[in-house]
Amino acid sequence: MKPTEQSSAINRRTFTRATAAMALTSMFSENVNGQPEAIPVHQATGTRVGEVTDHSAIVWTRLTAASMRVEGSGKQEEGACPGASGRVRVRYGIKDEFGSASESTDWVEVGTATDFIHQFVLQGLQPDTRYYYLVDSMDADGKHHGSFAGSFLTAPAAARPGNLRFCVMTCQGYHDRGDQNGHRIYPSMLALHPSFACLTGDLVYYDNDKPRATSADIARYHWQRMFSLPRLIEFNRQVGTYWLKDDHDTLNDDSWPGRSMGSFTFAEGQKIFRQQAPMADGRSYRTFRWGRDLQIWLTDGRDFRSPNNTADGPEKTIWGKEQKAWFKRTTMESDATWKILISPTPMVGPDRPGKNDNHSNGGFKSEGDELREWFRKNLGTDFFVICGDRHWQYHSVHPETGLHEFSVGPASDEHAGGSPGVNPAYHRFHRVKGGFLSTTLKRVGDKRIITFQHHDIDGKVVHEWSTERNIS
Repeated sequence: MKPTEQSSAINRRTFTRATAAMALTSMFSENVNGQPEAIPVHQATGTRVGEVTDHSAIVWTRLTAASMRVEGSGKQEEGACPGASGRVRVRYGIKDEFGSASESTDWVEVGTATDFIHQFVLQGLQPDTRYYYLVDSMDADGKHHGSFAGSFLTAPAAARPGNLRFCVMTCQGYHDRGDQNGHRIYPSMLALHPSFACLTGDLVYYDNDKPRATSADIARYHWQRMFSLPRLIEFNRQVGTYWLKDDHDTLNDDSWPGRSMGSFTFAEGQKIFRQQAPMADGRSYRTFRWGRDLQIWLTDGRDFRSPNNTADGPEKTIWGKEQKAWFKRTTMESDATWKILISPTPMVGPDRPGKNDNHSNGGFKSEGDELREWFRKNLGTDFFVICGDRHWQYHSVHPETGLHEFSVGPASDEHAGGSPGVNPAYHRFHRVKGGFLSTTLKRVGDKRIITFQHHDIDGKVVHEWSTERNIS
């Protein structure tokens, strides 16, 4: 089934949990009547592919005791996906013929130490190529399960011009997702055939979505419940992703290192995010090149920050000295046409007067002013910011530095709110609704064109802005 057909099926609400499980089953046995019978897939939270480059990718999987999420009866809560010990591997290749996959990883044991998760680092891939994969599994006794199928696209080589589109989303609550099968933005994004997507934080809400995550076990349950939703499974098995964390999916609102919520600590939140996100053991800030015309930077706004409640000054920081030096060095080294910072929190805003958690707030004004001025002097008009965190969509231009910032907006209309209102000095666009952002790069004649589009939850374009450069 093609992605557009899948999206239509989902929108018709025919993509039920039962059909989702059957669609992901690829092995068969015979029942007592001699008829073929599907073997269940024991990966109830699907797969995730992350950190994609022109030669590598990470395939994430988690072995579960059952093929489906719990439906909220008995002793287990809705959406629970208990893990199971066993072994997993990945078979992959460039043809959609899994029986003859050209490459295979070794079998790897999974257990309680890693929450039954393993992240396979695939190397030696071809650039600008769609890879197809199967994640195989077996239980602790060696009994094989069904296999989970997916695919992803590798990045084009740095010297190669590329026409591509990517999507960015943020802020998804579980209880206000708008549909039992998951947020409507997922089939809407999938219908655009993005080369990749960025998930910019607040992917679960430990503090606001009940039950409150006062322990590591409850925190893990939040991830099971969210990412076993059929629409999220279907999207993540087909699109490579880059993951950022923010406050609610690390600990709680506006959190920083050293804090806790019940027995659940900030450090545990950091560890669990690294298990759940397909990023293996890499550092939390990183950069990726997608062909001649695009390079993205993903920054971390939690691990290195000063406490929010300390007085502002030159030493107060969100990024920390090491991350800041890395960002300045790598952006100056890049020869990409367009440079985009994808940040969990705003650089421009404006934000609500009572907030004190990001670079558009007074509490971090010193570092915010420093960075915005450095962007202006060194990166100019070929540099843009896409941010998550805020529960409204906007396109702002900083009055002093001219920096363009695009706020993605929340993943559902039910999750929207909190805006201080339209500010004509900043806003080119402002909307208090849910949706996502897409960015498209293309070459037309002697022009390089980049277009930013805000979409509503069903994919309709509600704002568009573009600029172009001559091809030298």
